[in-house]
Amino acid sequence: MRNIYYAILLVLFGQIYIVCGLSGTNPVIDTKVGPIRGLRGTDGDYSMFLGIPYAVVNKTNPFGISLPHPRFREVFDAFDDSAICPQVEEFNNTIVGTLDCLHINIFVPNSASPNNPLPVLVYIYGGIYMIGFAGRYLYGPRFLMKQNIILVTFNYRLGPYGFMCLDTPDVPGNQGIKDQKLALKWIKENIEAFGGNSNKITLCGSSSGAITVDFHLMYSHEKLFDQVIMQSGTALYPWSMLQPDTMVPLKLSKHLGSTATTINEALAFLATVSPNILIAATSELGLHFRPCVENDIRNGEKFIYDYPVNIKKPSLGNVPVLLGCNSHEALASFEIIPPENFTQISLFLDNLDQYFNLDSEELVKVQKIIQHFYIGDEKISVEVKSGISKLNSDFYYNYPIVRTIQKYLENGFDKIYYYEFAHSGRRNFLKARFDVSAKGACHADELGYLFDISFMDKNITSDDKLIIDRMSTLWANFVKYGNPTPQTSELLPLEWPLVTNDLLNYLHIDTELKVKKRNFKARMAFWDLFYKLYEKSQIGYRENTDEFTCPATLRKVIFYKQVIDGYSCV
Repeated sequence: MRNIYYAILLVLFGQIYIVCGLSGTNPVIDTKVGPIRGLRGTDGDYSMFLGIPYAVVNKTNPFGISLPHPRFREVFDAFDDSAICPQVEEFNNTIVGTLDCLHINIFVPNSASPNNPLPVLVYIYGGIYMIGFAGRYLYGPRFLMKQNIILVTFNYRLGPYGFMCLDTPDVPGNQGIKDQKLALKWIKENIEAFGGNSNKITLCGSSSGAITVDFHLMYSHEKLFDQVIMQSGTALYPWSMLQPDTMVPLKLSKHLGSTATTINEALAFLATVSPNILIAATSELGLHFRPCVENDIRNGEKFIYDYPVNIKKPSLGNVPVLLGCNSHEALASFEIIPPENFTQISLFLDNLDQYFNLDSEELVKVQKIIQHFYIGDEKISVEVKSGISKLNSDFYYNYPIVRTIQKYLENGFDKIYYYEFAHSGRRNFLKARFDVSAKGACHADELGYLFDISFMDKNITSDDKLIIDRMSTLWANFVKYGNPTPQTSELLPLEWPLVTNDLLNYLHIDTELKVKKRNFKARMAFWDLFYKLYEKSQIGYRENTDEFTCPATLRKVIFYKQVIDGYSCV
């Protein structure tokens, strides 16, 4: 009888929680893709809808574009967030995953309803496009659920399945980002059913997740979100893209014993290989996958049409932006290297050679200048670890963020909030992972203060509790109001000022909040000069971007100075 009563309510009232104040009942939501049943949170006043499939992978071409998941014929039980896309999982270094992984998780405070729609935070995980997943093991919602916002996480394909770039109709490239786009469409179309405000969606990411957030801002032509948060990542990061290796299918198939002689034969063979075996082969061959510039392909969806350095104006235009970095981004990378191995590092040369077109003489000359700036006349050794760490932090993280801020200011962005996360506590994610005790906040360390990471110590110190409350409130305020400090309080005792053309204001986030100006100013000035001299040497750089125009109807691939293989009119 009770089940019949719930069914009648579902028909009569549609998009509401079918809970009627009864403890222990699971909420059912009527969405545009059918009814979805969730679970009550056990650590707070919220409901969770786990593992909702938003897209499906073509089994005959798992390296190609995914398709929207069909409607549910019956109530879908959204109880399981354990799906993970194929990868070498970072915590146990084991190969895991399935291609049935394109799932969404939605966490909804009990206060949400159609009459009280809540703003939405959509989070994209990082992992250099090779690892990562959206489950509660890493991204527990407890801290953010106290902030009266809806949290959404989702999986997208990685490695060869998500970022193989062949410039063919079947494997055009950037499939993982196109998975993200399908997820964003799903959220935009269905979040109101969960009590979310579809016109108040903030897209957020960390590391490579933040880079893809910037990609969506830069290249998207559909407004699927309203503002962005980028944590330690933007599209101008040197490693955000790679020139694709179109021979990858043949390399993988040969490694796995196939006699395929063409790309199509190799792809057909690889489609029959289990994901675990393919990921193992990818790892054994040391293959890396990144986003790429796509050529025009008939009847194909193109996402990235040029290198970020050439994009003068983001497609979506002026939106509120919150972005920043951590105080010692590269710290953990060098703390875990044995002292005797420092003499083997050729960091300066590698940085330049991977991302700039410089002849050997110029390469050596510039390398010496950079080396002198960061470590003087010292040889590379453990004694100059701090200088090497600063170089890596600046080149890969700090200066790309400054460049991005400059670019967005030039394009009229008038709401940019810039931060430095500096807290060193027991919940610093990467430092805890690798048992790093040195002071400072390194890459991804802020995650432990936004998310209830399952394996972290539940005995939270008073300082860490303060940072959890502070970070979750700042981020949630931005999601709600487009302003992280709409009013001051004991928790947030000062106003976070906007960046302007004249003042590079930033908020220093620690147990004591501070407003400062022009972070790492001497080091950033050095890179300002470097890019003034060598901007045109960047791989992918194309001159006269603003002057290069063509009719919108022209869809031919245009070869331009052999810098890139496929710039096309858009």
